[in-house]
Amino acid sequence: METIILAVVIAVVVIAALGGLVVGSRKRKQLPPPPPAAPDITAPPAEPHVGDEAETPREEPRRTLEEVDLPDGSAGPSVVVEEPPAAPQIEIPEPTAGRLVRLRTRLSRSQNALGKGLLTLLSREHLDDETWEEIEDTLLVADVGVQPTQELVDSLRGRVKVLGTRTPAELRGLLREELLKLVGTDVDRTVRTEPEGRKPGIVMVVGVNGTGKTTTTGKLARVLVADGRTVVLGAADTFRAAAADQLQTWGERVGAHTVRGPEAGDPASVAFDAVKEGKEMGVDVVLIDTAGRLHTKTGLMDELGKVKRVVEKHAPLDEVLLVLDATTGQNGLVQARVFAEVVEITGIVLTKLDGTAKGGIVVAVQRELGVPVKLVGLGEGADDLAPFEPEAFVDALIGD
Repeated sequence: METIILAVVIAVVVIAALGGLVVGSRKRKQLPPPPPAAPDITAPPAEPHVGDEAETPREEPRRTLEEVDLPDGSAGPSVVVEEPPAAPQIEIPEPTAGRLVRLRTRLSRSQNALGKGLLTLLSREHLDDETWEEIEDTLLVADVGVQPTQELVDSLRGRVKVLGTRTPAELRGLLREELLKLVGTDVDRTVRTEPEGRKPGIVMVVGVNGTGKTTTTGKLARVLVADGRTVVLGAADTFRAAAADQLQTWGERVGAHTVRGPEAGDPASVAFDAVKEGKEMGVDVVLIDTAGRLHTKTGLMDELGKVKRVVEKHAPLDEVLLVLDATTGQNGLVQARVFAEVVEITGIVLTKLDGTAKGGIVVAVQRELGVPVKLVGLGEGADDLAPFEPEAFVDALIGD
């Protein structure tokens, strides 16, 4: 009996222990409730629902304007304001009076061979026929031309024979007088830009390709501005894309307005508009740069005549300047003749005179056309275009 009771007690204890283990395991497997989620400070506040009571506003002291930190502009992206391009600075060209005298050294550097050669030959003790032939050759090589050379030699021979004994100073004075006769001192070399009773003066610049015609037109604008004139430029060289840009750049440097047309447009139309705008603006001078015509192209030469006729519907041309490259020598005379047949040349501009020893082209081209050299180019600088002065030119030829 006791044995049975003991077995029952043990069974009860075992069952109780097993029940405790099951309950404990169930308690351990049960997860705790999740903690309350933190409020999302980035999310917008939820809208109130119907029946919700509004929150009582909190009473806070208001800050004054002085207490509020206003942005000082240093933070955050800065706004870049693009400034308009600066207008080109207007240059004031140097005065043209005496400009050739200031450039005399540059001129004499290239022309000295002619003057010194002549003085050396004339200084010989015996001036025989062979010496006079050498003097002729020296003048012909310098492109003085056959007829002017013969006149100079004949005059020198007669005066030297009368003079007899010759000092260096006497020879120099003698040669100077004879060269001045050939170059000419009694002709009007001013560029006509002030017609009586009307404005503006109209100047057309012509010449073949490569003579520096567009550059000369720009430099001439500087000459006129330096002398107190107002200028409009007409870019009638529409066949060369860079010509109008180049001319406009020259104009901007001295404050001159440039009239231009479409590339490959009608040159006569551009020239007409340039004169029209010049009259409306009341300027003193209109300079028209024409295309660089090859003198062998008959059609292009005819077109040059058309430009002249169209411009003259406004007013007569006051100047037609032919630009010649002094280094081309006698070939420049061929060009001069052809241009003279198409338009009435009134003056000559000799460029690159500082780059050749053939200064005699001044005499030859004047004889060929019967018109004076009015301007000479003596370098690449903006103010290296000078009014031609016979005395300064001859003095540069023969030196001091």
